Amino acid sequence: MSAGSLERFRNLSFDDFRRRASDPTLSASEKIGFPDTFRAGRSELILADIESKLLALKLVGKRILDIGPGCGELAGSIIERCRQRKHDLVLVDSREMLDQISDGPGITKWAGRFPNDVRDHLAGKFDAILCYSVIQYVFAEGNIFSFLDHALGLLADGGRLLIGDIPNVSMRNRFLSSATGVRFHQAYMQTDQAPVVEHLRLEEEQIDDGVLAGLAARCRGFGYHAWIVPQASELPMANRREDLLIEKP
Repeated sequence: MSAGSLERFRNLSFDDFRRRASDPTLSASEKIGFPDTFRAGRSELILADIESKLLALKLVGKRILDIGPGCGELAGSIIERCRQRKHDLVLVDSREMLDQISDGPGITKWAGRFPNDVRDHLAGKFDAILCYSVIQYVFAEGNIFSFLDHALGLLADGGRLLIGDIPNVSMRNRFLSSATGVRFHQAYMQTDQAPVVEHLRLEEEQIDDGVLAGLAARCRGFGYHAWIVPQASELPMANRREDLLIEKP
């Protein structure tokens, strides 16, 4: 895949996703900001990795919140898993995205930008909160700490928050500086050139090691457990993305 073909998936905003959701020319993966080669057919692998961290999903009758589910295959897999296990599932996204998802028993939709429209009376009510492939957009155009603080406040005792699939530019640069990363880049980009990596260059609006460590430290300072954890190796972007897992004791 060429760099040019990836450009249309970069620097997307909340309003960009609203427009993409209603665009009939885009596939489900493209509507949520990914080429089909990144996500199509991968939802069960991704869900298995999520379930290994959000243990409440494996139980029955829990309260689950998905912040920014989009309308792709993964959202459908999560909805079906919650239906099978009789979970109460709340979805927060734009009205345009939520309109792409069929209504059903056990599903509540909140249209709007998190945390603006979250009801205060649900503080401390959720056994599991998922925010997958979303936090990078919050970081670029919003207040990542306000987002985190509000999400933490919704966790029940023993509940877990998974901020998943975080693109970490520091991790990407480490990978692309390795022999394995060079081979990966050359095969993926169909080139014999090595990737250009500048470790000391500031990349604006990109999450790096410092941002992730700061988020984990903030959670721990508020009395939550927090771990930066790897994705399962078979996931499509595991070599440059990782997860932040938080638990309310």
